[in-house]
Amino acid sequence: MIRHIVLTKFKPETSEETINGIYSGLSALADSLPNASGFTGGRSESPEQIERGYMHGFVIDFESWDALQNYADNEAHKALGGQLVANAVGGIDGILVLDLDV
Repeated sequence: MIRHIVLTKFKPETSEETINGIYSGLSALADSLPNASGFTGGRSESPEQIERGYMHGFVIDFESWDALQNYADNEAHKALGGQLVANAVGGIDGILVLDLDV
C-alpha cells in the first residue's frame, strides 16, 4: 500500500472554507477511484506546535504505485492540485508531498 501524504502552508488570506472545499473535492475523487481509500485531511491540532507553517494536510492510501499514478493523471486531481498551488505560500514551494510504501 502506498500512503500519499500532502502538507500545505496556505496563504494567510486563504479561508478555511476554501481549504475545506479543496479537501472535499479530493475526498470525493479518492472515493471515486478504484484502488484509492482512506482520505483524511484537515488542520493540525498538534500539541507540539512544530508545523513550521504547514498547518493543513491530508493522506490518501493507494493499493499500488499504478493506482497513485492513475490519481496523479486524473483531470480532477490536476484541477484540485492547481487550487492547492494557487493558495499555497510561494506556490509549489508551500507544498510537501511524501509517498510511503507501507
